[in-house]
Amino acid sequence: MARTPTTHDPFNAVAEPKRRKVLEAIGDKELSVNEIVKSLGWPQPMVSKHLGVLKQVGLVEERRVGRQRMYRINAERLKPVYDWVSPFQRYWSESFERLDEVLQEMQKKEK
Repeated sequence: MARTPTTHDPFNAVAEPKRRKVLEAIGDKELSVNEIVKSLGWPQPMVSKHLGVLKQVGLVEERRVGRQRMYRINAERLKPVYDWVSPFQRYWSESFERLDEVLQEMQKKEK
């Protein structure tokens, strides 16, 4: 069975690590392409390519200001990804708590 194109839905789009980095770079700000390029240290065509995919699935919104394009995250379109990942947060929290307990026991044994 053929893989669903990355431009089909948010899950496929964020499956690419570089697109996740672009989303992280934007965060809760509104940035121009040049600001994202500077933040990531990537070539402009690479950033534009990934922004194009993110825009096509609706994860980022574009606003033109003169000749510049400003990008911001569309959090509403990210919500399905968040809803899917959220149940796993408990697992990670419990894992870190167990790790803390093990580390504390190790420190007690060292003393």
